Amino acid sequence: MNATLLLEKTAAELPGFLPTSLHPIEKGGSSRHFFRVSSPERSVILVQDLGEKEENRYYASLAEFLSSHGVPVPCVLARSDGEGLLWLEDLGEQDLWATRNEPWAIRRPLYESVLRGISLLHRIPSHATDVEGLHLQLAFDERLYCWEQEYFTEHCLGELFDVEATERATLLSCGAMRKLASDLALLPRQLVHRDFQSQNILIRNGEAVFIDFQGMRPGLAQYDLASLLCDPYVEISSDERASLFNYYRELQADANTDVGEKFERIFWQCAVQRLMQALGAYGFLSIHRGKPAFRAHVTPALIRLREALASLHPDDRLEELQGLLEKLPSVP
Repeated sequence: MNATLLLEKTAAELPGFLPTSLHPIEKGGSSRHFFRVSSPERSVILVQDLGEKEENRYYASLAEFLSSHGVPVPCVLARSDGEGLLWLEDLGEQDLWATRNEPWAIRRPLYESVLRGISLLHRIPSHATDVEGLHLQLAFDERLYCWEQEYFTEHCLGELFDVEATERATLLSCGAMRKLASDLALLPRQLVHRDFQSQNILIRNGEAVFIDFQGMRPGLAQYDLASLLCDPYVEISSDERASLFNYYRELQADANTDVGEKFERIFWQCAVQRLMQALGAYGFLSIHRGKPAFRAHVTPALIRLREALASLHPDDRLEELQGLLEKLPSVP
């Protein structure tokens, strides 16, 4: 659809709103198109789904579900499922990533707002989605964890760093990598965001609001926490990370949610897993989606991955992966 038709569709779906302009919004690695549609009085966000990812079709229903449970998400204003169009309230342009250079005294309350919101999501009973007939993506299981590892070895190690196929295959088949996937798959699951990083968290009036949650599925809370606290897009010191980690645990304890004595051990396993997935995505997006800017995030992601590997419990060590990373150049 061209701009004129999108404006006409907006006016038809939102009675009383008379849009006069439409401006594209660049949105990371998304396969959807985003627009800010404005009138003299206000603006809304228009999302156009091109049908590349099946999960995008469920954004509106998931938003309404999360909102009903107190999780901060944008309000759905209108939807035209047959045309792949969705209208959302405009929460502004500032995301958590935009605050990355602010002093910690400013960033800390923002991160604490984020953690208050995600703790609500993590406390939603998993059966609630069945009761409301929601469509979720496939749960994190051993197959999915193995797929993320393969994604990393193919698109990061293979395509960005030219690591030989035999060496990549040896890494994937080693006992420690298989153990990581099986260990995580055996743990009890709750609902998770799935891509919980700073560019998927908007800031409005000092409070966090979550977007891009269409990949929500049963998984581990630590996977979301690792996505946030080991985010390659921003710099978080070890002391800052520890403070936020403990804040989350306190939130859950105050809500009578037991996180368990192995919570931190599992956090670092999830951090390794998530960072491998992110590195695979940077390779895939830069090479196969024509988005070379994602290469800039490879080096900080490798630094975070090395930190996570060093923080693993002795019984969870991934020496084969550590050894391979030591041989990589600092920049792909």
